[in-house]
Amino acid sequence: MQLYNRTKWWKFFLILGACGIGIFSLIYTSRLANELKVEEQKKMETWSLAYNMLINDTGSSNDIGLILQIIEDNTTIPIIVSDKNDKVKEHRNIKLHADNQDESQRKELTKMKKKYQPIIIKYSEEDYDLFYYGNSILITELKWFPIIQLLVVCVFILVAYSAFSASRRWEQDQVWVGMARETAHQLGTPASSLLGWMDIFEMKNANPEYVKEMRYDIKRLLTIIARFSKIGSQPELSPELINEVVFQMIDYLRNRTSKLVKYSIKSDVPNDFTVKISRPLFEWVIENICKNAIDAMEGEGSINIHIFKQKDKLAIDIADTGKGIARNKQKSVFKPGFSTKVAGWGLGLSLAKRIVVQYHKGKVFILSSSGKGTTFRILISCV
Repeated sequence: MQLYNRTKWWKFFLILGACGIGIFSLIYTSRLANELKVEEQKKMETWSLAYNMLINDTGSSNDIGLILQIIEDNTTIPIIVSDKNDKVKEHRNIKLHADNQDESQRKELTKMKKKYQPIIIKYSEEDYDLFYYGNSILITELKWFPIIQLLVVCVFILVAYSAFSASRRWEQDQVWVGMARETAHQLGTPASSLLGWMDIFEMKNANPEYVKEMRYDIKRLLTIIARFSKIGSQPELSPELINEVVFQMIDYLRNRTSKLVKYSIKSDVPNDFTVKISRPLFEWVIENICKNAIDAMEGEGSINIHIFKQKDKLAIDIADTGKGIARNKQKSVFKPGFSTKVAGWGLGLSLAKRIVVQYHKGKVFILSSSGKGTTFRILISCV
C-alpha cells in the first residue's frame, strides 16, 4: 500500500508541476499582451490623427512626409476606416477573399466592433469617420502561446511518463519472472523429497486420512511450483471442464479455511462444458480472488460463485459478504503494490488480472461493491 501511495503522489506532483508552468506562462503572457494592447491603442490614436491631417490637408508641406510615414509604418495592426453609415472607406492589414471582398470587409468590421470602441475622426459636426482596429498578429500569438506551451508540456510529460512506466513495467516483469522461476527451482527439490517421505509414512502404517491430506497438500505445492515456472512464458491453453476446475478449487479452499466461511456454487453450464485455459494458472485466479474475499470478510461470511454464459463469453461471478471496496479505490485494486492490509504486498489481484488478461485474453473487474460485499466478474472466451 505504501509503494502504491508513493507512486500515486509522484504522479500528482508531476501533474501539479505541469499545471504550475502553464498557469505561470498564462499569467505572464497575458500581462505582456495587455501592455501591448495599451501601446497599440496609443499607436492607433496617433495613426487616426495622421489620417485626419492627411484627409483634411491640415499639415504643412514638411509634415506630409511624416504623416505618410506614420500611416505606412503600420504593417501589423488591422484597420478599417468607415463613414458614419459603416461604409468602408479604407482598410489595411486585412486579408480579404478575392471572390467577395465586400462581404469579407463587413465580417471583419463586425469583429472589430466587438473588440474595441472606434476612434472618431471628425471633419465637422455632421461629418465624421469611424476608425476601427483589431489585435495585431503579435498579440494574437501571445494569447495562444501559453496554451500551446501548456499542451507541449503536457505532451512531453505524457510521453516521458509513458516511456518511464513502460520501462519500469518491463524491469518489474523481468524481476518477477526471475524471482518466480528461481522460487519454482528452489521448491522443486524439497517437494520431490516430501513425496519420498510420504511413501515411507505409508510403509510405517501412518493414519491413511492424514497421508491422503498430506499428499493432497504436496500435490498443491507441486501445482504452485508449476504456476511459478509458467510466469514469463506463454502457457499452453487446453480444453478443461470448467465446473470441475472451479468445484475442485473451492473444495480445496473449503478444507483449509475457517469453518465460519461458507461457500456456495451455482453453475448454469453443463458439466461437460469446456473452455480453453491453463488450469494451474486459472485455479490461481480463483484462489486469489477468494482469499481476497476472506480477508475482506475478516474470516467470517459467505462466498457465492455463479458460473454462466454471457453471449460468447464464460462468466464467473465471485461475490463475498465483506466490507466492500470504496469507489475511489476500485480502479486501483488490480495495481501492483495496492493493499488494504498493513503487511500486504498487493500482488494477489494484480497476478489474477495478468493471468486473465495477458494469458487468457479475458477480463476481470469489480462488478459491484458496497458495504454489504463485493462481486468480482471473470470473463473468458468460450470459443
